[in-house]
Amino acid sequence: MDGSSGTEVLVRQAVSPYVRIIASSHSSAEKTDALHSLKHYLEDGNASANERAEFNRAHYTRVLQVLISNLTSDWFHSLHGEEWRELWDGFFLRGPPDQALLVLLDTVSSTSAGSGLDQCVSVLERFLSAGRVEVLLWSKCLVVIGGSDSAQLRETVLTRLSSLPDLTANRLQTHTPSPFLPPQYYTHLAEDVLKTLEKTCQALRGGQDCSLGFVAQLLGKVCMQGHGECVFEILAPRLSSLTRSDALWRRVSCKLLENVPERWIESVITALIHHLHSASALSRLMDNLVLKNKKVQFVLTHKLLLLQYQHPTRLLRNVLGYLALDVGRRPLLKQVMRSVCQVWCNSSAVRHTPLEQQLYVSRALLLSVSLLNPAEIPELREVLLQCMLGGVQCRLDSSIERVRRMGMVVGECLSQKLDTPTYQLKFQYEADEESRELQSLTEPQSEDDQEDQQPANEAHRPELETRGQSSETQSVTSSQPPTTNQTSGHGRGSDSELDSDDELTPYDMSADQVKQKVAPPRYVRDCLEALMSSDDPERVELSLQAAEGLLRKNVSATREVSVQFSKVMLHLEDRYSTAGFHTLRQNAMVALTVTDTQPVVEYLTAEFYSLNYSLRQRLDILEVLALSAQELSEPITDKRAGPRPVSAVTMLEQCGEVEHWRQVVDKRIQSKTRRISKGVSQPPKATPNRYAPVAGFFFFPLLRNYDRPQVTFDLLGSDHLVLGRLLHTLGLLMHLAINAPVRPVTLIYTPAFHLPVKLHLLMVRRGVLFAVCAVFLSMPSDNLLLELSDDLVETRAWLADVAESDPDSDCRSLAVQSLVLLEKNLKTHLQSSAPET
Repeated sequence: MDGSSGTEVLVRQAVSPYVRIIASSHSSAEKTDALHSLKHYLEDGNASANERAEFNRAHYTRVLQVLISNLTSDWFHSLHGEEWRELWDGFFLRGPPDQALLVLLDTVSSTSAGSGLDQCVSVLERFLSAGRVEVLLWSKCLVVIGGSDSAQLRETVLTRLSSLPDLTANRLQTHTPSPFLPPQYYTHLAEDVLKTLEKTCQALRGGQDCSLGFVAQLLGKVCMQGHGECVFEILAPRLSSLTRSDALWRRVSCKLLENVPERWIESVITALIHHLHSASALSRLMDNLVLKNKKVQFVLTHKLLLLQYQHPTRLLRNVLGYLALDVGRRPLLKQVMRSVCQVWCNSSAVRHTPLEQQLYVSRALLLSVSLLNPAEIPELREVLLQCMLGGVQCRLDSSIERVRRMGMVVGECLSQKLDTPTYQLKFQYEADEESRELQSLTEPQSEDDQEDQQPANEAHRPELETRGQSSETQSVTSSQPPTTNQTSGHGRGSDSELDSDDELTPYDMSADQVKQKVAPPRYVRDCLEALMSSDDPERVELSLQAAEGLLRKNVSATREVSVQFSKVMLHLEDRYSTAGFHTLRQNAMVALTVTDTQPVVEYLTAEFYSLNYSLRQRLDILEVLALSAQELSEPITDKRAGPRPVSAVTMLEQCGEVEHWRQVVDKRIQSKTRRISKGVSQPPKATPNRYAPVAGFFFFPLLRNYDRPQVTFDLLGSDHLVLGRLLHTLGLLMHLAINAPVRPVTLIYTPAFHLPVKLHLLMVRRGVLFAVCAVFLSMPSDNLLLELSDDLVETRAWLADVAESDPDSDCRSLAVQSLVLLEKNLKTHLQSSAPET
């Protein structure tokens, strides 16, 4: 047995009994003694280095988990004061920080609210304030290849450490302590990173090897999550100061950036450049990283300059100055200048890119040109000349004054840099702050550090803005009428001016309309979405007003959502007291029915007998069906309303304009001709309509369940109002189907439906009489005697009784009309059958 195996066995034999006591003993004294015995394996304990290492590797996490399991025990609640901090907090603050952090975060995420959760949060707070994160980072810097630290553990610790505010906030929510909030936590984390780098420099001076891989990964992950500003607000100024006179700090900083994973390097580099105030500081921190890392090169030479434009001018100065400070990086500066020139003189980019981006590219162009040496100008003269002429010309052609002025300023600056009398450009324009800023970019910049000062153009910009605002304020103040205190000194002059205002003629605003905040919907689906889910009263009202027009205009779109739209309209409530709500809703439902008739009618007739509908909704269904049937029964006279008769279409195609001419002449002759007698009038010509093919879908489903009482609906009982309206609707539907093929079948079932209810209440009697009147009006006399001969005698007696003794005048009138129609049909039948006999 070697030494490591012996140490493993000895530590396991010593620790296991104590762990069992802490986990299962009911004696508080035994648990306290066991913890005191385990204390010597922690930091500052009297155990040997090998024993402590073995305890940390195999037993430390288990001990912490056992302690967590005692959060609800009597022993835990019996700890107080110093004993609590020593026996409980001490085990989390004096062991391996990565394991303690994982256990604490897992416990916080899984523990319900109570004293146990409060204790874990308190320990985690002390963990951060005691500098244990710094200890954790430094322990990762000392890890060598082949150590016991696994890649999975490193990744888990990295994730938890970078996301600690999110993990704690998910559980604690509004009760999250301030040290766990992102600004405080990431600022504290940046200070720990800085201290770790200081220890790394000290260790390197002492000849000890260190690794910055974990710190670099942590930095990249934090910046990738969007917290780079908090971190580099602390790191960037301090690193800039430390690298100014210490070569070792330069080496450590560059090594730190080199170890950042490529997928996170962009967020790190961007945040770093934003918090540095000089190109030389960036050069000290990055060295020639742009030449070693292709991703960094792409970000610095292309993405930050040409694809993004929200960055300040200071970032452009830092990036371009960084490329110009080293002989090995200057080819990249020339490459950048060529790319910027190509974009700046591109006429398509001028037309299709925002003004802010054009200004950003102009700044990059002038800054890159200002960094060129005199010896490099001849090499790039042709590129600059082509850029100047092409870019200025395409900007002068623009209709935007700001774009034209930008082209003039940049053209003048480029011609001065080329220093060729032949190509000196000079324009006349009104100088403003933007043009002065562009002109200042061509001035040479010092390479000395200016960390404590902002660039000149940015430092003076707030002052210029303040001056501009003050001048505007003065002009506005001068244009405003004087106040009461000011007018008191002017005396009669101000009074006369006020008097003269009364003579001004007011504007006629009677025809003005209030501008709506919400635009009405333009598409059927947008209208449907607004009616379904919107809580804006104005939007709902506009959608309801536009619904009918949209549904009738967009037939194909309406048919795609007709049933769903009908369902929404049927259940729609007047939540916002909309003017004309019921009329708008009814018109929209009629538009749906006539546009996509069969599916909508099938849905409405099925819902009429469904459960959980109010009487108002059932009456609405009947009204919509009646109005839709009336509209569909109108003759088809327009191509948009339906198909024309074949003969009419054929004649129109054959005759063309001649037929149209003859129709006009015939109309004029008829209007001018005076006739004494026209003779026997011709019967009206039958014309097709859209109701005849679908009449059965309206009529038969409404007859299906009238005599079956529902849980909340009884037509033959208490809901006689709906029954009367149903009878009236059925009579109307039957009359409109006078020439439909389904009419004879309809008339056979109608009397059987009427007879059981003809002695009902007033509303029902009116409905029955209207339906009977519709039967006698619609049915030919031959069919009336053949199909309804058995019921005519009883029906005639009932009608006579109603006409004489019914207390309601409407019922008496309908009964008389029905008797007249019946007698007329009988007389017609007898006259037509007399020759045969």
